[in-house]
Amino acid sequence: MAVSPNPQFKQSVKHSKSNDRVLILKLIPYVRRTPRLLLLSVSLLFPLSIAGAIQPLIIGQAVSLLRQEGSWGFLEKLSLEQGLQFLIIVLLITIIIRLVCTASQGFIVQKLGQNITAAIREDLFTHVTSLGTSFFNRTPVGRLITRLTSDVEALGDVFASGAIGVVSDTFYILFIVVTMFTVQPTLALMLLLMMLPITGLIIYFQGQYRKANYKSREKLSELNSMLQENLAGINVVQLFRREQFNSELFRVINSEYRQATDKTIFHDSAVSATLEWISLVAIAAVLWLGGIYIINDTITFGTLSAFILYAQRLFNPLRQFADKFTMFQAGFTAIERITELMKEPIEIKESDKNIQFLDSRKYQDKIGEICFDHVWFGYKPDEFVLKDLNFVIFPGEKVALVGPTGAGKSSIIRLLSRLYEPTKGRILIDGVDIRDISKKELRKYVGMILQESFLFAGDVKRNITLGENYSLKEVENAAKLTNVHHLIEQLPQGYYTQLRERGTNLSGGQKQLLAFARVAIRNPHILVLDEATASLDVQTEALIQEALQKLLIERTAVIIAHRLSTIRDVDRIFVLKEGSIIESGTHQQLLEKKGLYHNLYQLQMMGHEEIK
Repeated sequence: MAVSPNPQFKQSVKHSKSNDRVLILKLIPYVRRTPRLLLLSVSLLFPLSIAGAIQPLIIGQAVSLLRQEGSWGFLEKLSLEQGLQFLIIVLLITIIIRLVCTASQGFIVQKLGQNITAAIREDLFTHVTSLGTSFFNRTPVGRLITRLTSDVEALGDVFASGAIGVVSDTFYILFIVVTMFTVQPTLALMLLLMMLPITGLIIYFQGQYRKANYKSREKLSELNSMLQENLAGINVVQLFRREQFNSELFRVINSEYRQATDKTIFHDSAVSATLEWISLVAIAAVLWLGGIYIINDTITFGTLSAFILYAQRLFNPLRQFADKFTMFQAGFTAIERITELMKEPIEIKESDKNIQFLDSRKYQDKIGEICFDHVWFGYKPDEFVLKDLNFVIFPGEKVALVGPTGAGKSSIIRLLSRLYEPTKGRILIDGVDIRDISKKELRKYVGMILQESFLFAGDVKRNITLGENYSLKEVENAAKLTNVHHLIEQLPQGYYTQLRERGTNLSGGQKQLLAFARVAIRNPHILVLDEATASLDVQTEALIQEALQKLLIERTAVIIAHRLSTIRDVDRIFVLKEGSIIESGTHQQLLEKKGLYHNLYQLQMMGHEEIK
């Protein structure tokens, strides 16, 4: 199956070469949060590199002693046995230094990486949960999960194993090169020149890896999105026999992900294979040129032995360097994707005005007024679903919104709760523009009960308090007010009964009753009901209707209802069509007008009661 390139992928690849430095700079603030760990890790690089660089020299001197060649001056004053013992002790010391430094640095670097990963994940989660509803409407959940988990982990690997490792390998190579030039400049220059083409190959293959890795992670996001969608909709999948069809779709995406991943493996393997070949060529070159120098008595066998080891050790860091560059490319891809998410604007921003809205309401006699002042709204530019809404709901008034599907009823309550911003116009509560009210205060002042209630994994009490500091007594009072207390008491552990994810061990009616208690405990001044009793059976609905009578006392209420028989007693009914209010009045007044409301009511009540 042919896959068309993702435009976002193309753009990322285009700019990847120029913005690597910018991407790295984005991480510096996180690194600065743990300066002591960073400095300690860097300080271990010096003894680690020095010990590694002198080990081949020690072995070379041992070979020279055994062959009775020229060696370090102070060794010539010692016997062969004493000289070898001295070199063995020094070699053991360097081995111990490397072991201790490597182990310590490994622990510190892993700890540093985990600290940075946790900080990035927290910031990303905070940002994502602050984004507007429109973002979640257009972004698959699986894609977000990939960025919050897999991408952040890839970024963490850059710190845990990559960043300090690259610095360590750079120091190690530098010390080896300096040491080689002090011992034999010609052999050192030959090895150094051999590093240039391999460095170019590494850069090329890593660039190709970067492109392949970005595409691979995009395919992983698609895979996770499909998994999440199918698991969330498993009932529909099974009821409509979609298993085979969805399995085929999954097989295609899974195959595309495998193919994209195979390309990353190929480019990664190409680097390792090239380095292996070059390192063998380097040893052969050292043997060839070193053999000529030995024949001409230019160098000793000890020096040749040392350079054979240097040839191996010089390319070992390069091999590790290449592996870490692979990790870096995966990390850069992750940074790009995380940065894209962090750049998503927070549409619903807090006001700069420091208005203490809830405190100021204490000095007002009547509160709960809602005013829509010439409000226009569209989910897409120039496609308005609400058109010039201009009305006032007075304190304590109960208003119902009715109309055909797509008339704009839900959009009104989303604007009122500030899940979206009006395209034009403004919304006022008690004369204050809701954009000047903090989201925390607004959503405590306006309580909303949706048609489908979402429950979190945890106990019943926690699902009512939602992490706020309410006592058990307050929770029980809210439950009694909404007639759900006796149902909770019947659960195995009462208020401490553990609920499974999405409350699957409760019925739909029980979940909705908990949603009523969740709102009641916060004592809102404005109550919004979005077809809140639609999922209840007759008995449970009777309990809710009784609770609502108590809950609505001295509160402003906005009610969306599809069953018109439930809103006969409200103060006013707004009838919406295509985003505009075309009728308003009481139940009886609208019936007498013989308009849209009359027609809707007649259709619903046909066969149940006679329209008078």
